[in-house]
Amino acid sequence: MNKVPATVITGFLGAGKTTLIRHIIENAGGRRIALIINEFGDVGVDGALVQGCGDEACPDDDIIELANGCICCTVADDFLPTMQRLLDRPTPPDHIIIETSGLALPKPLVKAFQWPDIRTRATVDSVIALVDADALAAGRFAHDEAALAAARAADPTLDHDSPIEELFEDQLACADLVLLNKTDLVDADQLKELEARLRQDVRPGVSFIRTAMGRIDPAALLGIDAAVEDQVDARPSHHDGDDDHDHDDFDSFVLDLGELDSPEPLLAALDKAIAGHDLLRVKGFLAIRGRPARLVLQSVGPRLQHHYDRAWRPDEPRASRLVIIGHHGLDRDAIASALDTRTVPA
Repeated sequence: MNKVPATVITGFLGAGKTTLIRHIIENAGGRRIALIINEFGDVGVDGALVQGCGDEACPDDDIIELANGCICCTVADDFLPTMQRLLDRPTPPDHIIIETSGLALPKPLVKAFQWPDIRTRATVDSVIALVDADALAAGRFAHDEAALAAARAADPTLDHDSPIEELFEDQLACADLVLLNKTDLVDADQLKELEARLRQDVRPGVSFIRTAMGRIDPAALLGIDAAVEDQVDARPSHHDGDDDHDHDDFDSFVLDLGELDSPEPLLAALDKAIAGHDLLRVKGFLAIRGRPARLVLQSVGPRLQHHYDRAWRPDEPRASRLVIIGHHGLDRDAIASALDTRTVPA
């Protein structure tokens, strides 16, 4: 009865998980929240984005990044010790939120809550699947098996497994609640069609909630009390029986750019690089000379967004750093050259 509840938030790259979590923290209603982030790449961008909200409900010490690989593949080495340290605190958190990377299978993570050192002290309150409605409406993450079968029949080059779609379907199949996010970018008829398609991949009784910018009352997400670890075998997965899953469909690398005179040349270069190299995700910070605040930059496919979020702290270096994420085979040298501000005309 005194188990600490944990909410697992899954979602594909750029679905809006970090924005959702910031909204939850800023509207925590007195709950003390600890956050475990499974960062994709070699730099803690997501953690820094959340720390930027500066909310007492989730102080920086309660934001923990697991950057040593996909969370479902490093459960024993990374996740379980982190959970134990949180639960061993004299005053454990009221709620734990776990943000997985877009690569993570939720099921191995949920099963970790069956481990002896965890199961008596923590429970999976729910698994939340966050879906980018705008991207899905554009066909970016199609997952209709019949449509795929027809496409494969018409084009033999598509006659292979699609790990991206399997990951997406596995996240839906494990979910207790599906948040259809970015609905402000999709018309009503498209949303109705998307929801009907997604319902084919969820278990009976799973609810759908439409959101924009991750704005939702945290009371709708926290306190579901599903005890997911007790009935995880009822949640199907493409990877049931597998020891691991294939991450080779993705590449990522970190690009350090130093301090910039102006953001405009880089933003223009990024527009071209995203289109030319089919980049899935770009995220990071820019340091602009003469500006006391850091510029947060994020893209999902062709949508590039940026804003100044907070002042640089005295103890952190003013530096520009981006994480670049794309399909396997990224031409890192070409992308780095295209984004080198020394070669980008002003």
